Amino acid sequence: MVFKKIEGNELYLYINGNLVYKRWIDTGQSKVFDVMAYDKYTYTSIGDLKYENQNGLIILNAILRLKSTEEGGRKTGIISGYRPKHVFEYTADGKIDQTYIGDIVFEDINEILPGEERRIFARFLIHQRIEEYLTKGAVWWIHEGQNQIGEAEIL
Repeated sequence: MVFKKIEGNELYLYINGNLVYKRWIDTGQSKVFDVMAYDKYTYTSIGDLKYENQNGLIILNAILRLKSTEEGGRKTGIISGYRPKHVFEYTADGKIDQTYIGDIVFEDINEILPGEERRIFARFLIHQRIEEYLTKGAVWWIHEGQNQIGEAEIL
């Protein structure tokens, strides 16, 4: 059984109840504690494993800033569950390199309007190779098609 847990700034990976891997989220540094247990998964990315009690999601706290309509953003706001394209890097010529599957959810408010900034949860499917981008302070861009409508920063 594989289990992933995040406490504060630290991600822990357990296999059969034993701690085998730890990663510090803000720096990206990691340590393997049990090479024998960890080694048998070298042909599989940690992101490909199925985690119990996680619903297959990586959940991040972030600040979302939507561009105003005048800056090229949306004309209307977004509601919880919104699923844009998430872009973590661009090619050298400024084009989208790759997009990731995820949604934006929030509590206590009904809508985020163009030009506003709010604290949100970003949820990404765990099977994507996204871990390299997930460090405290990292910024990614929110797109609708090729149009960048905002940005988010990992808290």
